[in-house]
Amino acid sequence: MKHIYQQGTDAAAPVLVLFHGTGGTERDLLPLAQAIAPTSSVLSVRGNVLENGMPRFFRRLAEGIFDEEDLIFRTKEVNDFLDEAAVEYGFDRRNLLAIGYSNGANIAGSLLFHYPDALRGAILHHPMVPRRGVHLPDLTGTPIFIGAGKNDPICSPQETEELSQLLSAAGAAVEIHWEQAGHQLTRSEVDAAAVWYQSHFA
Repeated sequence: MKHIYQQGTDAAAPVLVLFHGTGGTERDLLPLAQAIAPTSSVLSVRGNVLENGMPRFFRRLAEGIFDEEDLIFRTKEVNDFLDEAAVEYGFDRRNLLAIGYSNGANIAGSLLFHYPDALRGAILHHPMVPRRGVHLPDLTGTPIFIGAGKNDPICSPQETEELSQLLSAAGAAVEIHWEQAGHQLTRSEVDAAAVWYQSHFA
């Protein structure tokens, strides 16, 4: 997978794995990583699927309707890539914190849904429920930040609450940060994620 790896100054800090939104690239969320955890190493990944020329991490059938078969395949692809990158760059595979926005938050959520110990924690900006009717791995104690907009036309507050409940039922420690905004990523949401990170990982 196309990606950028930047070595951080704190070897003990979680490696930040960045997942962009639809139409983004591996460069999009680098400023977020700097704002949230400036001493961490960063692995920023570009999605392998194109939708009308726009990179994504998995296909969808329509707005808000995921191609579930492709989601499962691409989630495995990302998980395998993280295994390979840990060997290539020499970081601890068990010390990864995902930061994802929109489609990128959905692939990060899918990793949590499908693979035990795939992530040590996650910052999910405007995620949806990746799959319904599946048994989640044990996520006991896994800290997860969800950033959501009360007026988000793509990801409703009900969807946010449902995702939070599913993750919490699997044992995750979920915190939702609400913005009086839509699907866009606001500075105050990033600042809240940075405060959350400091309280859990610094």
